[in-house]
Amino acid sequence: MSTNASLFERAQRVIPGGVNSPVRAFRAVGGTPRFITRAEGAYMWDAEGARYIDYIGSWGPMILGHGHPEVLEAVQKAALDGFSFGAPTEREVELAEEILKLAPGVEQVRLVSSGTEAGMSAIRLARGYTGRSKLIKFEGCYHGHADALLVKAGSGLATFGHPTSAGVPPEVVQHTLVLEYNNIAQIEEAFATQGAEIACVMIEPIAGNMNFVRASVPFMKRIRELCTQHGALLVFDEVMSGFRVALGSAQSIYAREIPGFQPDMSVFGKVIGGGMPLAAFAASREIMSKLAPLGPVYQAGTLSGNPVATACGLTTLKLIQRPGFFEALSTRTQSLMDGLTQAATQAGVPLVADCQGGMFGFFFADTLPQNYQQVMAKGSGRFNRFFHLMLDRGVYFAPAMYEAGFVSAAHTEQDIADTVAAAAEAFRQL
Repeated sequence: MSTNASLFERAQRVIPGGVNSPVRAFRAVGGTPRFITRAEGAYMWDAEGARYIDYIGSWGPMILGHGHPEVLEAVQKAALDGFSFGAPTEREVELAEEILKLAPGVEQVRLVSSGTEAGMSAIRLARGYTGRSKLIKFEGCYHGHADALLVKAGSGLATFGHPTSAGVPPEVVQHTLVLEYNNIAQIEEAFATQGAEIACVMIEPIAGNMNFVRASVPFMKRIRELCTQHGALLVFDEVMSGFRVALGSAQSIYAREIPGFQPDMSVFGKVIGGGMPLAAFAASREIMSKLAPLGPVYQAGTLSGNPVATACGLTTLKLIQRPGFFEALSTRTQSLMDGLTQAATQAGVPLVADCQGGMFGFFFADTLPQNYQQVMAKGSGRFNRFFHLMLDRGVYFAPAMYEAGFVSAAHTEQDIADTVAAAAEAFRQL
């Protein structure tokens, strides 16, 4: 039988770092990655037969749990009809209609194959629509690995960013401004000095790539006001939070707090594919009319909206609309967060947690961070020890303190209780 270690050794000979996405390598936490052989419901099994309660959920898509019978049936039926045609299908239209039904204010949607593709296409469309070049993003938000987005903050307030990846020329990111998340003064200065040149502001409304950090309501309200005032587009990156934190996504949460609120453009992924490679960007008909074949902004994809992925995503979106689905999911997620914080308190370990819908995060700290610098200041040593203690007890959290976690509808009360019991033991060893 292959072991995780032997598979990792083989993988490193033929795949850079032994993985096809960096965080899987366990570099942040140390140790040997687990090679997963199968998953079902709320569980995954590795190459050595160990079972884990899964709180990664393929980084968010598996909101129903792994292998939901109705999703499997839809995928199998679609696969029998063909994997890909390179031509339109009715199911593409049905999935687009379903997304539009759940995202008020959105009038048209373009399906693509990954969040990175959706994010970079949304930026290109925003630039094409406004005729402007500059974009604002926030430190700690991840929008895919397109060149213009692999940027860290500049040295001063509202300065241009610097590449965070080799292979990205400085001139490629010269139009990207990187600001501090939840800092109203910075974005006000950026618009005051360069507002006429800004095409869009792209933001994760609930940032899942610096663990779990919410944009405050005053911050979001001010961004919306500034974009409207200066003619820039507000782009919500809901690849992670879309249809995961609420049926109407994160934008519906802000709409409850800010009268008339809605972004100009939305980027979706994860849940809308149900675990298959599928993502989308969406906006008003006016904005989307600038996209080829109607307009001058080009975007294309051979596998975009392929029939197997759309079958998976469409079934997933229909199932999460069942009465009581999100209420139950939210209750289960909150129960996990309450259990972890109580167990930590009893062990004398500082821990704060937050969650929305089926998405959560926790920090070994006394207060919830509000931006990337505050997250980084918490340090990862205690999390790394906790991660391995939990892994040894059959609980699989993300292998980095900077990643959000996910609860699925397949997680039971017993799964939550078992997780909290394991955490109580782990906290006592920290």
